[in-house]
Amino acid sequence: MVPSSQQSAKHLACNIFRHRSSTQTTRLISAVVDSQADSSSSRIAQCQGCPYPSTDCPSQCSILLDIDRNHVIHPYTSMTDPLPTFPIASAKGVHLELNDGRKIIDGMSSWWAAVHGYRNPVLDTAMMSQIENNMSHVMFGGLTHKPAVELAGRLLQMVNNDFGAQGTESSFDGFEVEKMQHDYVLNKVFLSDSGSISVEVAMKMALQYWFTLQNDQSSHSNNRTNPTRKTKFISLRNGYHGDTFGAMSVCDPVNGMHSMFAGVLAQQFFVDSPNGPHLNDAAATLAQIEDILKDRSHEVAAVILEPIVQGAGGMKFYHPSVLKRVRKLCDDHDVLLIFDEIATGFGRTGSLFAGWHDEESYRPWSSLDESQDEVNSSKRDCQSANSIVYPDILCLGKALTGGYMTMGATVTNKRISNGISDTGGVFMHGPTFMANPLACSVALASVNLMVQSPWLERVRSVERSLIKSMSPLAKLDSVREVRVLGAIGVCELHKGLTREEMASVQQQLVEDGVWLRPFGKLLYTMPPFNCGDLEVEHLNKIGDAIHKVASKL
Repeated sequence: MVPSSQQSAKHLACNIFRHRSSTQTTRLISAVVDSQADSSSSRIAQCQGCPYPSTDCPSQCSILLDIDRNHVIHPYTSMTDPLPTFPIASAKGVHLELNDGRKIIDGMSSWWAAVHGYRNPVLDTAMMSQIENNMSHVMFGGLTHKPAVELAGRLLQMVNNDFGAQGTESSFDGFEVEKMQHDYVLNKVFLSDSGSISVEVAMKMALQYWFTLQNDQSSHSNNRTNPTRKTKFISLRNGYHGDTFGAMSVCDPVNGMHSMFAGVLAQQFFVDSPNGPHLNDAAATLAQIEDILKDRSHEVAAVILEPIVQGAGGMKFYHPSVLKRVRKLCDDHDVLLIFDEIATGFGRTGSLFAGWHDEESYRPWSSLDESQDEVNSSKRDCQSANSIVYPDILCLGKALTGGYMTMGATVTNKRISNGISDTGGVFMHGPTFMANPLACSVALASVNLMVQSPWLERVRSVERSLIKSMSPLAKLDSVREVRVLGAIGVCELHKGLTREEMASVQQQLVEDGVWLRPFGKLLYTMPPFNCGDLEVEHLNKIGDAIHKVASKL
């Protein structure tokens, strides 16, 4: 709506936030509208694809979008000329509802996190109960609380496969340390703010472990020369581990999103990522890791990997045997192993954790592989306990809270915790919102809901539907490959999308009732696979929408 006067503009802006009646909010919006009205270059934005003209918009969101465009910074977007945004009023099940009332299928699970869908009654109840009956937050320094302790215990049960590789239901009854027999069983949990911070914590754990160990050795040695510190990490090219500074240093330094920071980030070792989903596609990767460890293991603190799926670095899949071979190389050369399961944890790939896959459970589908059975129906789903590769440190996030709250978890073993603290050391990290009770409560509800639901059956159903709905894309001239693994469907184009194409594709997808977030050469989907409302027709609609936009590129 274009206001006829500044007074009506202020009134309209306040109506946008009609559920927020505080005087402060009203004054803030009024001030922003005043500044917009005084600017000769300001313009009123309009919802992209909205069927209403701006003067008749029932949600009165034109000024909201104008303020958003001029004052709100969105992720990976120009600060002065951002791509259009789409105002969301609410979300339920698998749908997002735009301000104008249109409903679109969320094919992204809000960046892979909302695996149970939106307004899930179990998760809603957990959050409301925590707020109404206990507390939303309390510091974790010197204090503890039941949601954090129960969540830590439940996570330890899950990551140690206490109730079977398929993750069947098991009631919480604590975690008995004396039952741990395996050298790599994980037994300590650090609860942080986000996935990226969980990687920072993991890297810091690895560095502090070696720092403490080497300091202790030096203090008991007659040789007073300083030994070479184990301060470097080995990572895969095309890897992505987060946007914070330490995490950026182990992301691909050339093809990744952080190449502009190369001169100030810590210098790490990088090896070529596997060039396909089969074991022989990883020969160069394994050889390069081995070569670095043979020559430079005295400098290497840890190898860090995204198991099986390289997420934001290109949605590429690789064979699970790679993990076993890297585990052995790390053991042989006295180097730690970190798994970043922020995107893959909690069922997304068809295994509760991607590091649990073996040759039978791992079933990638690719349009480039003509020899494969389309649905891999002969393969089994239940991994043996021997197939599980345990890292020294495991990073979790995204689906941890079902997309309700920001949270990360870093899980480690006795080797690390004893190495850091046996001589009196303390782990040097402590976020203000560490183990936030509200986040812990909903995370506990989310992981319990996961293991109590038929999540594996649902993943396989989504997998079959994605193969069926997306495989026709391979016939298009613009498409290089279509690949599917679990509840991940990827359409890789021959060329990356330009800014103009990105805006056009996004607009067309929304008009066709689907929300996806394309990047680079990829049109991909990671739908909310554990939502009971997700139907085959929704997945078909996603496939049809991708086909429509890809056919025009």
